[in-house]
Amino acid sequence: MNISREHLYSGQIVPIDKPVNWTSFDVVNKLRSVSKIRKVGHAGTLDPFATGLLLVCFAKATKSVEKLMGLPKEYIARFKFGVETDSHDITGKVVQEFAPIDLTIDRLEAVLKNYRGEIEQIPPMYSALKVRGKKLYEYAREGKTIIREPRPVTIYELTVLELNNDECVLKICCSKGTYIRSLARDIGRDLKSGAFISELRRTRIGDYHIDSAFKIEDFISALKENKPSNECLSRD
Repeated sequence: MNISREHLYSGQIVPIDKPVNWTSFDVVNKLRSVSKIRKVGHAGTLDPFATGLLLVCFAKATKSVEKLMGLPKEYIARFKFGVETDSHDITGKVVQEFAPIDLTIDRLEAVLKNYRGEIEQIPPMYSALKVRGKKLYEYAREGKTIIREPRPVTIYELTVLELNNDECVLKICCSKGTYIRSLARDIGRDLKSGAFISELRRTRIGDYHIDSAFKIEDFISALKENKPSNECLSRD
């Protein structure tokens, strides 16, 4: 992929490998600043603790954001058992601890089979979904719990990649609207062990794969190597 301001301005979708502790908005802000292109957006938020594929759309390509957000997604997630947190990930406060369990592949698979295919999923309280005009995480930060209606999502693939005592690594291919944190919560509760996500990496969105993604520093270097023309510089 040729990274230049001319190409970006013409309407380009750039796959970025989001680093840990960056918000998706941080990435967009940084790329907007270095490209000098004002119209920049992304197609699907990643939590700050998560890494991986973020599709950043420039100029005319921002019209494709909604379509891109509807594409299936693939994640590699590490679940830690024995603890449940309020956000269902490593950033949350511990709300319950459980006694150790003998977690075997057979026991895990007996639970995972219930989460393959079309399922109903209750969104986490720490999410940007709005209820009565207010985001759920805003209620959560006030110590309030709001009743959330289950939402239909599809899990196309749920494969165990690793299993080590109190944690496992799963490959998850899912539809738009799936919360991996809710999966961790529900699987942990079914195992009566609790669970939260300790690591999360998005590896695919539709036909876009993490292997073709730019690290932010590589994007910046590529942009500097391709100096914009005077004509392009004159555009807003």
